[in-house]
Amino acid sequence: MIDVRRLKLLHEFAQQGTVAATADAMQLTGPAVSQQLAVLEREAGVPLLEKRGRNVVLTAAGRLLVSHADIIFGDLNAAESALAALKASGTGTVRLAAFPTAARALVAPMWTDVPGVSLRLVEGEPDAATALLHEEADIAIVHSYTLLPRPTPANCEVHDILEEPVLFALSAGAAARRGLAPGQKVRLARFAEDTWLAPSKEFSCNEMIQRACGAAGFVPDIVAEASDFSVLIALVATDAGVALVPRMAIPDGHGPISLHPLAAPVTRKVYALTRMGSARRPDIRAVLGRLGAHLAD
Repeated sequence: MIDVRRLKLLHEFAQQGTVAATADAMQLTGPAVSQQLAVLEREAGVPLLEKRGRNVVLTAAGRLLVSHADIIFGDLNAAESALAALKASGTGTVRLAAFPTAARALVAPMWTDVPGVSLRLVEGEPDAATALLHEEADIAIVHSYTLLPRPTPANCEVHDILEEPVLFALSAGAAARRGLAPGQKVRLARFAEDTWLAPSKEFSCNEMIQRACGAAGFVPDIVAEASDFSVLIALVATDAGVALVPRMAIPDGHGPISLHPLAAPVTRKVYALTRMGSARRPDIRAVLGRLGAHLAD
């Protein structure tokens, strides 16, 4: 049986890199740390550390055990947070981090729709939401594009929510001038000389547009950038330019615009990430079950 306190020492060693630094962080002596790690090796039955020059480093077995320790201690922290919230409010608390469109279209509609669960929300783009997962969030809602895949972080589980098309948007007047029927598929190369509207460069949606246009053989002339798709759609309606917009990002009452599927389709996958094993928690499982449910109602 592996002792959790010794596992904590190994986990700290992986963070600190040396026995001396681990001893300082844990307020122990260096010999005490070395002794406890040696006992942990005997409990594990395989070498966890090895000499490399003047340094001591983790073996493959040590790195494997540390990866499991990440999960164990993450779950312990989550359990402590959940118990504290339950004590304070009498309900379970689930903390979400979500990119803005998902916060509006997925989280807001189910805010009061999960009995016995209190929600907390932090808005953030996918990278920021994922970074919050191990410290400040139980669920990160993120996205990836077919042209811009996003790797799954280590020690995380993926929960699919929806897959949506990216649509081409132009003003209703521009569509009429081009002879485009409602819902007609378009080829992006036809709009190589148009002015384009795009999310700001720090957002992956900007890179998606650059890649889609690049695949069509041109570099888009971007005349306006914004952090909010609703701003881009408002500009499209005034005939300021054309844009590529995921369907869920199109606001209600969007004005006189024309939306078209792409002849070379681009899709956006929206999904939730949880720490490995944490989806077994009843409150997290309940929230995952409601995310996107209203879209099918």
